Amino acid sequence: MKKDVVILTGAGQIGMAIARRVGFGKKIVIGDKSLTNAQTISKIMNDAGFDTVPVEMDLSSRESILNLIAEAQKYGEIAMLINAAGVSPSQAPIEAILKVDLYGTAVLLEEVGKVIKEGGVGVTISSQSGFRMPALTPEQDELLATTPTEELLELEMLRPENIRDTLHAYQMAKRCNEKRVMAESVKWGERGARLNDIAPGIIVTPLAVDEFNGPRGDFYKNMFAKCPAGRPGTADEVANVAELLMEPAGAFITGSTFLIDGGATASYYYGPLKPQE
Repeated sequence: MKKDVVILTGAGQIGMAIARRVGFGKKIVIGDKSLTNAQTISKIMNDAGFDTVPVEMDLSSRESILNLIAEAQKYGEIAMLINAAGVSPSQAPIEAILKVDLYGTAVLLEEVGKVIKEGGVGVTISSQSGFRMPALTPEQDELLATTPTEELLELEMLRPENIRDTLHAYQMAKRCNEKRVMAESVKWGERGARLNDIAPGIIVTPLAVDEFNGPRGDFYKNMFAKCPAGRPGTADEVANVAELLMEPAGAFITGSTFLIDGGATASYYYGPLKPQE
């Protein structure tokens, strides 16, 4: 029997939390670069009554993305996209961050947008980091939003020699995600579908716990200690917002980015997290 299909990319806590809110009664195709990770999340969800299948998928490869979409279409029409895949500044070099987080996300939004069913919806996970860098020019923003995907990494501002470090690469990638969602939402709208972005702050996941206990641990602990919420967030708090965006209650919301960071960005600009001159 054919079902509506949810594509979940990134077999982690945030993606799973969102899928558990919106994936009941649907086929959930879980794509991750690590098939083992995809299988782990798939088993957890299947054991909880969901219908999932794990697939190996490399977000940096258009061919791999197209293979994932083709696999998903075997089960029915694609009704939802949850993109929670990516690498962090401490996980990968500059080139990999740009290829996965920036280029790969752009390709995924583009290709799913070509096949998403009428009434379908997508959400992609960016980061508060996109809000931590100086504003780009309107011309630069438009380039990030509308440059053909295969030409994105050729942009002057994205050449590795113009990227300071992995954090800068990550910030640029996440800024691009937000602009890309705006531009792609217009195309998705032509199919009667919606697309939005969520920019989380520090969310407690196994990866974040590793970061808390690693060389940058004090930096992260200081960030959430000095934000208005006074704590890190949970994957379910991100899923709360995703559920709104992906359900009929959010039917008038598309092309938007929702910052969920406990006020850390507000504190960065106007509070105790503001960098000292």
